[in-house]
Amino acid sequence: MKVVILAGGLGTRISEESHLKPKPMIEIGGKPILWHIMKIYSFYGYHEFIICCGYKQHVIKEWFADYYLHNSDVTFDFTRGNEMTVHNNVAEPWRVTLVDTGLTTMTGGRVLRVRPYIGDEPFFLTYGDGVGDINIPESLAYHKAHGKLGTITTVMLDQRFGVLDITAEGRIDAFREKDVQDGGRINGGYMIFNPGIFDYLKDDQTIFEQGPMRKLAAEGQLMGYEHKGYWQCMDTAREKERLEKLWASGKAPWKIWE
Repeated sequence: MKVVILAGGLGTRISEESHLKPKPMIEIGGKPILWHIMKIYSFYGYHEFIICCGYKQHVIKEWFADYYLHNSDVTFDFTRGNEMTVHNNVAEPWRVTLVDTGLTTMTGGRVLRVRPYIGDEPFFLTYGDGVGDINIPESLAYHKAHGKLGTITTVMLDQRFGVLDITAEGRIDAFREKDVQDGGRINGGYMIFNPGIFDYLKDDQTIFEQGPMRKLAAEGQLMGYEHKGYWQCMDTAREKERLEKLWASGKAPWKIWE
């Protein structure tokens, strides 16, 4: 199965860096968060990726063009006509297709534009800004078992502030730090769709999370795979800092690969 990653948005809520590069190219531990997401899928044996590019797409294309070179030892021999020798070349077994899906195209339109590269088969779909210790094979088994058009991985929404325990009479029993269980469940990305999803995508202005997803839900064609482990999106500078600290500590929960 192919993995489609949405990487074309502006990332305006983390504008400290996104004015220079697409949000999926913002680095955690010296590697773009896009790389981290791909490593998660690759750990489970899914190595073929279709990246939906848009805003500053050249940054993504240039990074992949140089990836092989940047991860190897290289000898440049200027005495032999600038001959280059690559030593101990290290690279993932990836096949990556980078597609210009337009600067202002909405999420559903981006998925529609990469249809020729997906083919008539189920595919994974996720956003280019969220990581987690998602059990991809388990979510796929769940998707196949229920037989509906789509599966989304649901995660707990983390509360940003302290929590008050209040009785029905209005008495405050405790003021405590937030807990992940205090939030509601949201779409954490890491989705799976059958090719029938393309019947729900009209044009570039189709917002995947609105018309198509709502229609699927209304028709009983959308199921939720409940992820109880770690998940974190990188929507703000504060969230980026949180991910950086985890990576630097050597205890990043989403690093399931060696």
